[in-house]
Amino acid sequence: MPSSLHVRPQVDALLVLEDGRWFRGSSFGAPGEAFGEAVFSTGMSGYQETLTDPSYRRQVVVATAPHIGNTGWNDEDDESRQIWVAGYVVRDLSRVRSNWRSNRSLDDELREQGVVGIAEVDTRALTRHLRERGAMRVGISTEELDPERLLARVLAVPSMAGANLVAEVTVDQPRVIEAVGEKRFTVAAVDLGIKDMSPQRMSERGIEVHLLPADTTIDQITALEPDGVFFSNGPGDPAAADREVALLEEVLDAGLPYFGICFGNQIFGRALGFGTFKLKYGHRGINQPVMDLTTRKVEITAQNHGFAVDAPLEGSTPTRWGDARVSHVCLNDNVVEGLELRSADDRLVSFSVQYHPEAAAGPHDSAYLFDRFIDVMSARSRAEGNA
Repeated sequence: MPSSLHVRPQVDALLVLEDGRWFRGSSFGAPGEAFGEAVFSTGMSGYQETLTDPSYRRQVVVATAPHIGNTGWNDEDDESRQIWVAGYVVRDLSRVRSNWRSNRSLDDELREQGVVGIAEVDTRALTRHLRERGAMRVGISTEELDPERLLARVLAVPSMAGANLVAEVTVDQPRVIEAVGEKRFTVAAVDLGIKDMSPQRMSERGIEVHLLPADTTIDQITALEPDGVFFSNGPGDPAAADREVALLEEVLDAGLPYFGICFGNQIFGRALGFGTFKLKYGHRGINQPVMDLTTRKVEITAQNHGFAVDAPLEGSTPTRWGDARVSHVCLNDNVVEGLELRSADDRLVSFSVQYHPEAAAGPHDSAYLFDRFIDVMSARSRAEGNA
């Protein structure tokens, strides 16, 4: 088991929120400056997966767990090609990494990728402040240590509301993730900021996944003759994602089964005619309780979203593709956590959830959703065979 003491000369750093609240701390990772939206994540483990989640594009993440970095960094747990957070805030940065898979420190990896971190911050006070006042713009600097001057620069940073960030995180070219074992289905997965574990969960179930850029057209999708279509998680404001909504409407017009997660849930909501809104401080972490209204079972889920769908929790809403209804709700605040679309004969044809069933990191309570997707595709295949 690797274990190494990590000691660096202390460099002062400053964190300033847009409402003027500020914190002093010590720099780790890369020196310099970082600006973005301050959010907090309640996960007590899985920081490597969090930092490499594209949904955190332009966000400065505050870890509520007080001790971060003890498992170091390895080459297996990245969820994408890079670290996406704008900055990282922790209370106690571990000076020792002691995990059998670790081959470098968190500090080293952030510095290598140019990501600014600040440690020795009272993250409890900072988290309580964000809970009371809401997510807001923030700046971290090792160069400007005057709070008033740094605040002026924070106030010039664009808000997350209205931000369209999909083009910044999607893949450049299509690629194929082969099915494990016998191929059962083909799925077109539109990358809005996907985590690597999502196509892996599908491939494990015999699905050949075609990972596609966000600017893919409906003709390119149908040319693959897919059994279903998947829209991934991703960053930004769903109200600004008009192109993605239009594409999903074409997918539904083509009669293809659909499964969406996180940002894909919000896009589905808009396609079905619902609105979206910004949450006060969002849901982030791996311990969020959700009820599946279909089975009445409660699952503990991994989440990372600052926006939600505005849909009625009871009853159904008619659309040109069938009846839409809320399928999952958060038990903390009754926020919509899932949607489903049913045909005239009450058959499930498309669905989505607001959380992360791929569980990287997080609990595996929601793995059944990938099996539900297979059931929906199987039902469509049988219906076409009987036609």
